[in-house]
Amino acid sequence: MDRNEARAKAAALVGRMTLEEKASQLRYDAPAIERLGIPAYNWWGEALHGVARGGTATSFPQAIGLAATFDDALVQALGDAAATEGRAKYNALSARGDRDIYHGLTFWAPNINIFRDPRWGRGQETYGEDPYLTGRMGMAYVRGLQGEGPVLKSAACAKHFAVHSGPEALRHRFDARATPKDLEETYLPAFRDLVTKAGVEAVMGAYNRTNGEPCCGSKFLLVDTLRGAWGFAGHVVSDCWAVRDFHTGHLVTDSPQASAALALSMGCDLNCGCTYLFIVQAVEEGLVPESAVTEAAVRLFTTRYLLGLMEGSEYDAIPYDAVECPAHLALAHEAALKSCVLLKNDGILPLNADAVGTLGVIGPNANSRAALIGNYHGTSSRYVTVLDAIQDAMEGKGRVLYSEGCHLWADRVEHLAQPDDRLAEARAVAAASDTVILVLGYDEHYEGEEPDDSNSGDAGDKPDLLLPAPQRRLLHAVLDEGKPTVVLLMGGSAMDVSEAQERAGAILLAWYPGARGGTAVAELLFGKASPSGKLPVTFYRNAALDELPEFTDYSMRNRTYKNYAGEPLYPFGYGLSYARMRLTALDAGRERARVRVRNDSAFAADEVVEVYVKDEASPDAPVHPVLAGFARVSLGAGEEREVSLPLHADAFTVVGADGVRRPGSGRWTLYAGFSQPDERSAALTGQTCLRATLT
Repeated sequence: MDRNEARAKAAALVGRMTLEEKASQLRYDAPAIERLGIPAYNWWGEALHGVARGGTATSFPQAIGLAATFDDALVQALGDAAATEGRAKYNALSARGDRDIYHGLTFWAPNINIFRDPRWGRGQETYGEDPYLTGRMGMAYVRGLQGEGPVLKSAACAKHFAVHSGPEALRHRFDARATPKDLEETYLPAFRDLVTKAGVEAVMGAYNRTNGEPCCGSKFLLVDTLRGAWGFAGHVVSDCWAVRDFHTGHLVTDSPQASAALALSMGCDLNCGCTYLFIVQAVEEGLVPESAVTEAAVRLFTTRYLLGLMEGSEYDAIPYDAVECPAHLALAHEAALKSCVLLKNDGILPLNADAVGTLGVIGPNANSRAALIGNYHGTSSRYVTVLDAIQDAMEGKGRVLYSEGCHLWADRVEHLAQPDDRLAEARAVAAASDTVILVLGYDEHYEGEEPDDSNSGDAGDKPDLLLPAPQRRLLHAVLDEGKPTVVLLMGGSAMDVSEAQERAGAILLAWYPGARGGTAVAELLFGKASPSGKLPVTFYRNAALDELPEFTDYSMRNRTYKNYAGEPLYPFGYGLSYARMRLTALDAGRERARVRVRNDSAFAADEVVEVYVKDEASPDAPVHPVLAGFARVSLGAGEEREVSLPLHADAFTVVGADGVRRPGSGRWTLYAGFSQPDERSAALTGQTCLRATLT
């Protein structure tokens, strides 16, 4: 059914409810109304990279890794797979009376906040630092989750609206100040895309305030922008217990009923938390009219009708055996292969399993399940760590030696031991090996969300961009053994691995590749496929933290690849390949660019063609060229192909200090290549971008 029909049915149903019944339906754990035949429904579901927290499900790479694929068609397929599994689980569990949290069809994903500061622990949940890439990936995931039919396969949610990216420790009382220019240029475009182009069904407000207003009760965000300028017709949900922050953290109200009234009057329909328990009291005290309660309930039941929850749909026939089915596992494997980014290679990769001899695998993430899955993860029926997969690949071909090397962040593995209690063992393994794979990085306990356990001591955010001190000591000690060494990084954010860049033979970034992601990593290490991921964030050197604005400063001045004045360690859009690809021709226009791509090697591989645009005359343009188009292409050995890329219209506009987007100067330079057109990328890749002038 269409939205108008669903809304009419919702209005008729809500019209039969008492005030108390309507108010009860605005909670995330909405109870049954037996006299009206309405079953209980829990709105809280998670599917950031596969169905999460609800039992067994296919585990995809973390969102930041999906962004590194630069493959929105794949991301849409992953969204569809998650929706299929969500339906399969809902069908089976609700038939058995299980309507618990995380078992519904409303998924609070994707997270399309901009990863503006590399210290933010939740940046791993995003699609990186670029609004255009974030919008492309976010729209794809929404379309996959929701489907194309008249019934929503599941309901997606764009979060966290808006201007939200840490610090985690301050989020319940913090005011993120953003200029009109930064709002229009950076913080709002992806949300607008998901609302106006992808039809996302839900939007979640953020914990913090934006320019003085709490995001879940903001007239500017929810009334003027979301429902006013963008015409959003779905429902708004608060972040969890964010409405309570109105009176306990932000101090913009003085009671829970006043907080509930403010959120509801600004159009926050659904409360994840407990504050909407005071809605009836707020109505009785005259703080908010009953009509606002009615409207919120109508919006929520419109979503339930669109999902087919009230009258059934074709999706009710999806069987439970769709969960972790071979097709979905294959998609997860493909995503893991495409997400890994080769940061350095002096020729040591790919390894030859038949000739490598004794292989030493060292490091706290080598045999770690936590390093596979990131945060907001599901449960897999099987986990394949990097060590598992390397041992399988080397079976019958050579010896694999292993040492944990160190704790992920603590100074010892065994609490009764001396500091660095695994360091001598790691050196012994390295000395006895012909080649070393050193597996370092983070997991969700080191970078994540407040109040997750975090070594940083700052509620999930990282204190700096360095590897934890025990890992730095391990890296130095292993490299001092003088053996050919591959550094494998697992994590969800920028790391300063300058010593590895200087001294290791290769560096491969695997992100959090999913529960069985070790298999894909091993296939890349041993050359069964070529790395083809690209960085969706800038990898700064740690010293750059003194150059960037303060973590609490939401200005985009000197932030991200578009405005950073320094030299990064690894630039946005960068990633190497085992193949030798080159662009042989560029034909550029305002709406589309055509390039010819040739594979000059004997290695079949994927590459990502990237197009950037620089406004050469407008003082309001970003400092550096901005991403305007991208396309993934697969080429066999010696193959050449033409690739046509649609270009983002916003790349040919500029945003003034007043926040108004206007046509650009009319003088643009367009660049096409496998990276940004910057000096650091050219130095790392040995290639320069093709360029064309447009007027």
